[in-house]
Amino acid sequence: MSGLILVIEDEADLATTLEYNLRSEGFSTRVAFNGKSGLDAALADPPPDLIVLDLMLPDLSGTEICRRLREQERTREIPVIMCTAKGAEIDRVVGFEVGADDYVVKPYSVRELMLRIRALLRRANRNDAEGETARFGRLRIDREAHRVWVDDVEVSLTALEFRLLHTFMSRKGRVQTREALLSDVWGIEADVTTRTVDTHVKRLREKIGDAGMYIETLRGVGYRFKDQPDEADTDA
Repeated sequence: MSGLILVIEDEADLATTLEYNLRSEGFSTRVAFNGKSGLDAALADPPPDLIVLDLMLPDLSGTEICRRLREQERTREIPVIMCTAKGAEIDRVVGFEVGADDYVVKPYSVRELMLRIRALLRRANRNDAEGETARFGRLRIDREAHRVWVDDVEVSLTALEFRLLHTFMSRKGRVQTREALLSDVWGIEADVTTRTVDTHVKRLREKIGDAGMYIETLRGVGYRFKDQPDEADTDA
């Protein structure tokens, strides 16, 4: 596996170490030492296949950079691993909320980071191969275009919320435990608690409005996406 990795990191020694290890693993690299140059580097040709993003940068925060990346069509789908010395659960939740795909806490093992990079790239490649449009009652999802509609009105979701909804829809009628969702949506290495799953499901339901009823809560077990929409929804 190869690809272009953008490292946005203000610690020069760490950036150099990451660049060396990435090149040793067969990746091409692009390095930026602050947020503004990082955003410019993300928009440059060719676009990066993955971004390693430090949270604490001298000009823009990593969360702000990630938010801007997710707002632009050109960078919306690029996987982002957020790296930070802040390891509190709330910091991780905020990182995922703005669209980060994974989160590692400093100091971290470079080898662990390489494994996470490869896992994210495999998942991104698998998702690209799945391009499809699916309809369920009042809900329509275009996997390739990363778009969702409820009653033909488009709904804006973060990258993580989109993956969560797509996972539910692709497993209609099947129980999904919180642990399974953490593994399959966040990635098996994602170090967050199962409460994070509940928070994201709640916000996903709020965003998709009446279609949120398709996601059922099974108390003490997890969640299940209905196997069939209601007749009224099918006729709508």
